[in-house]
Amino acid sequence: MEIDETALIAAARAAALNAHAPYSRFGVGAALLLKDGSVVTGANFENASYGLSLCAETVATATASAGGRLRDIVAVAVIGGMIEDGRPTGTDPVRPCGRCRQVLNEAAGMAGRDLVVLCAGAEGEATERHRLSDLLPHAFGPADLGIDR
Repeated sequence: MEIDETALIAAARAAALNAHAPYSRFGVGAALLLKDGSVVTGANFENASYGLSLCAETVATATASAGGRLRDIVAVAVIGGMIEDGRPTGTDPVRPCGRCRQVLNEAAGMAGRDLVVLCAGAEGEATERHRLSDLLPHAFGPADLGIDR
């Protein structure tokens, strides 16, 4: 499947506008490309009890799962930056945190494919393209629990 990287990053940037980040002031957006070409998005959602906060990638993955589409994920775009004037800013690429890499790994296992991970800043052209397996080598998964999918 061909990935329109520009469109997927644009969807992540649009999602980041909905970030609820009153504590870190760092807005993140994620966009998941599904195998039929549709896109599911998520934005980070912070909580005053910090441990209850949700990353954009986790929100998007849970949304895909709730819609019965977990096995359909092909790629993810992640963007983020400090919020100024109500929107994320900055050009440095943002990468998924370790927890999100693990959540995406679970989705990749269900999908039976390695995922493409696009990382970009809230603005600008700088983009990184990775395979999830490169971002999370030797990942913990179902096989470590003796589960064969």
